[in-house]
Amino acid sequence: MGYLNNGVVTVDAILTKKGREALARGDGSFKITQFALSDDEIDYTLYNPTHPSGSQYYGQAIENMPLLEAFPDETKVMKYKLATLPRGTSKLPLLEAGYASIRLKQGASLAITPQTLNYLGATSTFESGGYTAVIADVRVLSNFTGVGINTEEAENLNTLTTFGTNVSKTVIGTSINLTATSVNTLFGTNTQLQTTIQIIGRDSGARVTIPVTIIKVNT
Repeated sequence: MGYLNNGVVTVDAILTKKGREALARGDGSFKITQFALSDDEIDYTLYNPTHPSGSQYYGQAIENMPLLEAFPDETKVMKYKLATLPRGTSKLPLLEAGYASIRLKQGASLAITPQTLNYLGATSTFESGGYTAVIADVRVLSNFTGVGINTEEAENLNTLTTFGTNVSKTVIGTSINLTATSVNTLFGTNTQLQTTIQIIGRDSGARVTIPVTIIKVNT
């Protein structure tokens, strides 16, 4: 979703393939229950409190910036989501996943249990809404699921299947389970496959991106 221009409140919204499938069913199951806002295209360094024309023009350069068109790739858009934090918050929340990078041999499994730092007055806490995890290339994993959140949205994402194409996959949970693929054909002549996993706190908006390497062991 994106604003077509900043002069009028006109919104350009497009659907993902999954969204189009839900809309095409025509049974009333397609309902938008949540949305997020981001400011990916804004460069706040352009705010100029020394503008010679006065305070009305401090943000003029920002207001005149071109806005992004909508496109349905969560790994390329909505990277800087807006979040509402409790009044008096003095530190931005940070997300700690326990790994700076992930290296898995073929067939190996790993569970990630993220924590959020500097949130709701706690040094470290688990968010009640859980975490959203996005793997950039789902082909490198034979299993990618979230556990601990039992909403309809989470269950639908966790059961969503892909068809061997280079696409991302999103899951929701308080813990994220992943298992490296055991398929050799993906490697070709390479001994490693590389992608990234992005984890986002659903309440705080804190996020972290972790590089993932899958190591070939089968011959």
